[in-house]
Amino acid sequence: MTLSLALDDSVVLVTGGVRGVGAGISRVFLEAGATVVVCARRPGQAELAVGDRVADFVSCDVRDEAAVHDLIARIVDRYGRLDAVVNNAGGAPFALAADASPNFHRKIVELNMLAPLLVSQQANEVMQAQPQGGSIVMVSSVSGHRPSPGTAAYGAAKAGVDSLVGSLAVEWAPKVRVNSIVVGPVETEQSHLHYGDAAGLAAVAQTIPLRRLATPQDVGQCAAFLTSELAGYVSGSTLTVHGGGERPAFLGAVEQAAAQNSSNNTTGVGN
Repeated sequence: MTLSLALDDSVVLVTGGVRGVGAGISRVFLEAGATVVVCARRPGQAELAVGDRVADFVSCDVRDEAAVHDLIARIVDRYGRLDAVVNNAGGAPFALAADASPNFHRKIVELNMLAPLLVSQQANEVMQAQPQGGSIVMVSSVSGHRPSPGTAAYGAAKAGVDSLVGSLAVEWAPKVRVNSIVVGPVETEQSHLHYGDAAGLAAVAQTIPLRRLATPQDVGQCAAFLTSELAGYVSGSTLTVHGGGERPAFLGAVEQAAAQNSSNNTTGVGN
């Protein structure tokens, strides 16, 4: 038996698919032979292409119900179907919960939880009417599964997304599979905003068991797997893509204490 993603004839929508993690996801699907539609409020700085395969860009604010309806309708009108959606659009700037305004929190939850639900609802309506059904993948975050100081509303929204996945997978089965990818730190062109310079990135990498940050391609490959026939019996699941997780803080504290004790003992011997 030959294993294959079999995405050559698939039509895939990637929200927020023009830069960062989204661009990496889009390129993986293009490489797999899929027809890729990307949406964002603004186009990327360069055309997304792999060889002679070019992503179709559509301007869309995924928080706007009418705009999302028009986006899905345009895809179906042009390509005749919609096989997969990767809800990648999202994010949040750093803001302590006590300092951020209610409107700020509202917008973060709207973008990171309500917008993926809106896109998924519209896509599901199309997929339910298709003989082959469809697949929806949410790009979530480890921030939804551990404390997220400075991005509390974002973490709460991502936790909500992962809860949504379980419910939607039950409601929309058997035609539509719904899964999420729980992503850890990713190195993109915007990494310096979160982790600082090269030294900061290297320091963060050392806290990860695999000793590196994820690449956008890593995330894209997992998304492609979940939409493919290889994952045909996977629904309602969260695939954790974080390089082994974050090293427990107590280990560092123990090592630091041991090093300090060793230093003190050495100093004592010399006196």
